[in-house]
Amino acid sequence: MSAQSDNPRHLAVHRLSAAIQARHLSPVELVETLLETIGRLDGKLHAFAALYSDDARLAAEGAEKAIRAGHSAGPLHGIPIALKDLIELDGRVTTGGSRVWNDRIAQRTATLVSKAKAAGMIVIGKTHLVEFAFGGWGTNQHLGTPWNPWDAQTARTPGGSSSGSGVAVAARLVPCAIGSDTGGSVRLPASWCGIVGFKPTAGRISTHGVLPIAPTLDTLGPMTRCVEDAAILYNLFQGCDPLDPRTCQHPPDDPMPALRRGVAGLRLAVMPKVERTGVDREVLAAYDASVEVLRGLGAELRRVDLPCKFADFAASTGQIIGAEAYSILSEIVDRADLPVDPAVRLRVLSGKSLSARDYLLALSEREKLKQQFALAFADIDALVTPTTATPAIPLADVDQSSTPAQFTRIVNLLDLCALSLPNGFTAAGLPTSLQIICKAHDEALALRIGWAYEQATDWLERIPSVM
Repeated sequence: MSAQSDNPRHLAVHRLSAAIQARHLSPVELVETLLETIGRLDGKLHAFAALYSDDARLAAEGAEKAIRAGHSAGPLHGIPIALKDLIELDGRVTTGGSRVWNDRIAQRTATLVSKAKAAGMIVIGKTHLVEFAFGGWGTNQHLGTPWNPWDAQTARTPGGSSSGSGVAVAARLVPCAIGSDTGGSVRLPASWCGIVGFKPTAGRISTHGVLPIAPTLDTLGPMTRCVEDAAILYNLFQGCDPLDPRTCQHPPDDPMPALRRGVAGLRLAVMPKVERTGVDREVLAAYDASVEVLRGLGAELRRVDLPCKFADFAASTGQIIGAEAYSILSEIVDRADLPVDPAVRLRVLSGKSLSARDYLLALSEREKLKQQFALAFADIDALVTPTTATPAIPLADVDQSSTPAQFTRIVNLLDLCALSLPNGFTAAGLPTSLQIICKAHDEALALRIGWAYEQATDWLERIPSVM
């Protein structure tokens, strides 16, 4: 075993779990290693908005004693996790990435956090995000933009809005984190930070205790360094929560029994040729190679016509997000004296001019598109696309009036699920990413396809330059 793999900060969640449960690794040692790493690297990376060092140490000591006494709470006991700073913990500040909410003390604890703690997980801190979780580039003018760890010299887009979570996991500051995804906010940072990001169907994971941006589309998802870890965390967090009635409409579906069944015989739709225009050459090369890997594993590749272009899906999604965000944040963005990022303010204000009629028509059009998509994909198991059209770009080149969510918003609009995972690197050493889109409540299948691809490649072995 290499020196890197001997260091617990480099181990995936399922390997940490095995080591802790076998008493080969102490949760105390793990937490101390991570806190030391965060202290050493986060001055540059700026992934964490808040660090709960004392509480994490106490929780690690308790986990070690419980496991030693034969009272393990389960396989995740003693595993640290980071939370995007729109997930509430009672008595803790939850800023939502906004200076306006610097002193906002949460009065409740999110259901997801309660589940994590009941499983013995250790909340090590909160991560930075785009203000109000409204933006795909990952920038935050007032609270700071996390540094994409794949380029030590040039500040590049970390992806948003779950920017800090993506950077923290990629840079081995923490083995896993939680992000939110309304139009791609888990998958975009997963793509540009070279990690795995999983967006379940809306209603699979409770959003109770999470600051909303567009409740129709908001979801939560795990951000990890491998597909198996994403499956493990998804399995923990899914399920009925009476405080979020959507979660009680479908029974949980354990993805673990089918995870290793492979892709032989599955029918995978590839990206329509017209959508290749404007996609970076190296991203396309990585995508084409990924498709061939899946074909080599026994998948059947098909071409399917989408109801409309990805850009049209993205525009429709943006209408709904803008309208719902403005209904929630109007009292803040309408006040010019409050310190709101100008780009974010404009995004939220886009919903101000949308009439009730137009909003309801957008929701109606969404239902029509869902039906059309279902017909077109009736005999298709998954659609595979790049996650982002480019590798991470320099922050100096970002056009804040645009969105990088070209390929991701369709998933939120149509109530689908999707997995993003590394599928290559550019000549400059920047990660590229594959997106696996499955039908609503087909999370087990998306994870199964991703696991098969991951096992056939070695992209997980790469480590960012900022370490």
